[in-house]
Amino acid sequence: MATTEGSEALDTALVSRLGLTREMVVQEFGHDTDVCDALRRAIMSVTGEDLVDEDYGDVTDAAIVWFRDGDDDLADLLMDVQSLLDGSAQVVLLTPKAGRPGHVLPRDVEEASSLAGLHATSTFVVDDSWTATQLGDKGRSK
Repeated sequence: MATTEGSEALDTALVSRLGLTREMVVQEFGHDTDVCDALRRAIMSVTGEDLVDEDYGDVTDAAIVWFRDGDDDLADLLMDVQSLLDGSAQVVLLTPKAGRPGHVLPRDVEEASSLAGLHATSTFVVDDSWTATQLGDKGRSK
């Protein structure tokens, strides 16, 4: 994504849609060279915090997970992701859009989420390459 003023405003609006706010600690899984750096920058701008990596060892307020078809098992990853989340935290799953290399079928997202005790609350486009799916705990509504 371009870093023009308009796209930065769009990214900030997207971060707000994800429910991320100031001072939240957001843990990132699956970072690689193909991720949406504009979204990452917007998250850090809104939260005022750097993203923490997979090895972070303290409680977090949210997690973003970049996942591509062919990565390790999604259900196992989603269970691991939840291990350090605060009780009210959410998981945002980012997958390549349809037609992109690494696209994950929606039914596979739903199945893996269900096995991990989560359910999709909403799905929307992040940029030309990525789609975000918000995942919530089955025991509570988001």
